[in-house]
Amino acid sequence: MANNLDTKYDPKQTESKWYPYWINNGYFEASKEGEHKGEPHSIVIPPPNVTGRLHLGHAWDVTLQDIIARQKRMEGRDMLWLPGMDHAGIATQAKVEAKLKEEGRSRRELGREKFLDVSWQWKDEYAEFIREQWATLGLSLDYTKERFTLDDGLSDAVKEVFVRLYEKGLIYRGKYIINWDPAAQTALSDIEVEYKEVEGAFYHMRYPLKDEDGHIEVATTRPETMLGDTAVAVHPKDERYQHLIGKTVILPIVGREIPIVADEYVDREFGSGAVKITPAHDPNDFEIGNRHELPRVLVMDEAGKMNENAGDYQGLDRFECRKKIVADLQEFGVLFDIETHVHSVGHSERSGAVVEPYLSTQWFVDMKPLAKEAIALQSKEDKVTFVPERFERTYLQWLDNIRDWCISRQLWWGHQIPAWYHNETGELYVGKEAPKDLENWTQDEDVLDTWFSSALWPFSTMGWPNTDADDFKRFYDKRSCYRV
Repeated sequence: MANNLDTKYDPKQTESKWYPYWINNGYFEASKEGEHKGEPHSIVIPPPNVTGRLHLGHAWDVTLQDIIARQKRMEGRDMLWLPGMDHAGIATQAKVEAKLKEEGRSRRELGREKFLDVSWQWKDEYAEFIREQWATLGLSLDYTKERFTLDDGLSDAVKEVFVRLYEKGLIYRGKYIINWDPAAQTALSDIEVEYKEVEGAFYHMRYPLKDEDGHIEVATTRPETMLGDTAVAVHPKDERYQHLIGKTVILPIVGREIPIVADEYVDREFGSGAVKITPAHDPNDFEIGNRHELPRVLVMDEAGKMNENAGDYQGLDRFECRKKIVADLQEFGVLFDIETHVHSVGHSERSGAVVEPYLSTQWFVDMKPLAKEAIALQSKEDKVTFVPERFERTYLQWLDNIRDWCISRQLWWGHQIPAWYHNETGELYVGKEAPKDLENWTQDEDVLDTWFSSALWPFSTMGWPNTDADDFKRFYDKRSCYRV
């Protein structure tokens, strides 16, 4: 008998033969509706972003999941390991826009509809790369249940949650200071901001008092924002400034009269103990401005250029304006010292641009009531268990100091916010379905932060909000949820 075996083992030949055989014969599939293969156990894959190919970290992570999935099947469990991918909002849009730029095109030239067509083409291309990599790793995934964060089912879940939270008063639209990316021209979450040590400067200035001799000294790392100053603040117990509280200074260059206010936020020991207040360009100043009912003067546009409120500096890039205004302040005798200063500056994780604290109208989730419930849970028997235990303290500290979550993004790739504005009255309508007389309404152009849909992944992939869905009841519902 002829020996047809190769003298050396070729893993590629073996893998290319057996993996399709396993998939085609349904060896990794969980039970379908009406058939049960034992006690259920489920893992939903942390969905990789369709921004590119998988890396070594993905391989390590999914290998551990594969070990668990295979062990559970050998134990006779009805094992569902559900695959899927994340549309990754700003990350994917940045990749698509970069590709368009190489081709000499832009999303603005294409328009929303054609840009989304290009984005879906990108998704299809990279989703196929990811599946090929999963196959190369030999992962025992149930591909019959694969999901994507922008598919119809998950989009239904996103709308359901948005509307429910809105109706409960936990989602609202308001004007606050947010992280703004002037390059991508969108709001960013805190985790999309990378802080880097940058050599900058403290610019020390004298603001002259109105109707009397003298001045008050302030300092800033961003002198271009002084054009939006609406007050100077001092600590109410600072003896140096007791006689000045309630008086007025003249804002240099601009000539605007602004008050001197007393606020306990001011650190008496830092600098001169007096702080310029720019409510439209600093989150702490914004809060001080609210307490003292100060006006909010926005001096930049969404591209990071100085706007009409910047007077003669209108049209300048913010950093060009900084150079020009420093020179002018020195010429006017207002700027008396420039102190070299290394400080932490936020940069956009996606575009690399310096992030601007910016007053903007956005959609938010009111996090405090939600955090309160999460904190209360940790004192109960069915609390979340942290490994190592010390991270529970970190978790609780994070919840104690939580800020409202800005969930709107000025992008096109993502879940468009289910809110419409009446073309004549401006009335706001929020709902899972569009208004019946749609021609009289315009949908909010913003999309939701990618984490709004990713956070729903464990149950939206199982068929929720249809709580009667077989997969939801069997593989997610608490009554049939088993831990590793």
